[in-house]
Amino acid sequence: MLALSAGGYFGYHLQNGDHGLKSRAELQRQVDVLEGERAGLAEVRQRIERDVALLQPENLDPDMLDERARAILNLAHPDDLVMMKRRAPDPTGPLR
Repeated sequence: MLALSAGGYFGYHLQNGDHGLKSRAELQRQVDVLEGERAGLAEVRQRIERDVALLQPENLDPDMLDERARAILNLAHPDDLVMMKRRAPDPTGPLR
């Protein structure tokens, strides 16, 4: 009876314990999610590094400099054509 109880105890914790099979499956799922997130962040980092490299003085891209300056300063050249997006009208009215 004692051996059967010990076997049941260890069998239960093998399946459901802190380091059991269910916990291992959950940890593996978390690892998969975090690896996917890391891959996405690596792509973002590569894009940012490429953009920063284009702004270095030894290989400065005039188009990139112009684009960043206009975005940061919120300015446009007088000869630029600016396309404005129309907003949907507010159903509650203009003043509230």
